[in-house]
Amino acid sequence: MGPWLQRSRRLLTLAIGLAALFGAVPGAQTPVPKPRPWTPPTTEWGDPDLQATWNYATMTPLERPRDFADKATLTDNEAAAYEQQTNARQRAQNSTAGPDWWDPGTRRLLDRRTALIVDPPDGRLPPTTPEAQDRAARATQARRQRGEADGPEEFSLSVRCLSWGTAGPPMLPGVYNNNVQFVQTPRYIAIVSEMIHDARIVHMDGLPHPGVPQWMGDSRGRWEGRTLVVDTADFSTKTSVRGSDDHLHLTERFTRTSADTIEYQFTMDDPTVWTKPWTAAFPLRRTDERMYEYACHEGNAPSIEGMLRAARVTERDGH
Repeated sequence: MGPWLQRSRRLLTLAIGLAALFGAVPGAQTPVPKPRPWTPPTTEWGDPDLQATWNYATMTPLERPRDFADKATLTDNEAAAYEQQTNARQRAQNSTAGPDWWDPGTRRLLDRRTALIVDPPDGRLPPTTPEAQDRAARATQARRQRGEADGPEEFSLSVRCLSWGTAGPPMLPGVYNNNVQFVQTPRYIAIVSEMIHDARIVHMDGLPHPGVPQWMGDSRGRWEGRTLVVDTADFSTKTSVRGSDDHLHLTERFTRTSADTIEYQFTMDDPTVWTKPWTAAFPLRRTDERMYEYACHEGNAPSIEGMLRAARVTERDGH
């Protein structure tokens, strides 16, 4: 092979390579770069960083309405009809603040889901134990004998601005104030709820539960890879979630799956109330909205005093 032919072949090879690189050769395909996997941010001490404000508002109820039977999700038309009916009913019946106060996220179903409960598969709370049924019947009878406003203790904890069921633990969507903020240090994580005035402190020191009853229980956390696992026990008899008592063992899992999403899952295990544990799951969405004070002062004295006075006037006048 002569020098001229060798040089021509080298030039041709180089030309084909450049043409393929710039897409000039017919039929040549430029490889599409694969998107880089999302890398969760970490704190300066190396833990996954959850610090931000998150919103968990949704219209999807905790339990699946019985009308939907075995439907885990609805069609687009069914979802639109359900949302319209629910909005109309809440405007007519809900006396808490008003529609102008409600979180916009509560106006829509979550991915057309019919329940936040994912286990049991029917989206319903498990049956209660005979012990729990008997306790509930006795409590109902006692309330009837006491009257509705014999004293401040007859009003619920939320009416007295002491505790609010949606604030957690566990967190549950309500009609408004569905924001929560995470603040982290190496030894503690604070979960600050916009609803009412609670900041739950999660201990990350590996120590066991102290065995001292608390209204929000005692929360102990650990990391399982990217997931924050929070184990809460030592609940007081003064608080209850859907009928739970002081034997409740709550396990929560927070997994940041994107810059704007935390997948939240919790499991309620109370053998004196339910025949088996149950689990719910829904996302927390990052928001730039500010957290505001919920000015419901502990005890809610002026309102409670007014309601008690009204009850005494009613009794005096025989109405």
